Amino acid sequence: MENRKAPMTTVSTVLEKLRIQKYDNEFKITPEGFTVGNNKIYSPEDLKIIKTFRFEGESDPADNAIIYLIQASDGLIGYSLDAYGVYSDHDDDGYDEFIKKIPMEEREELSF
Repeated sequence: MENRKAPMTTVSTVLEKLRIQKYDNEFKITPEGFTVGNNKIYSPEDLKIIKTFRFEGESDPADNAIIYLIQASDGLIGYSLDAYGVYSDHDDDGYDEFIKKIPMEEREELSF
């Protein structure tokens, strides 16, 4: 019998998996860089995107989101949620330019 994992079909499913695996540190943009509320500010050079999850709304193509799983140079793993389209909350806070500067290093061995 083949062992298949349930697909990650919703944002809440992925966020729950991240919580269970203790990866639920949310990176938030500030004028100085990303922070997870630990009094540290991370620049793009301090971070790597190690996995991405993309979601498109079934009934509304404008209902889109990406969850970036990010690892910091100090070993901390967390995520950043980018809701884009009509639900974007990144008006002109520098998020888009910041996230583009973070190098990608997709890791397939992450258990999701």
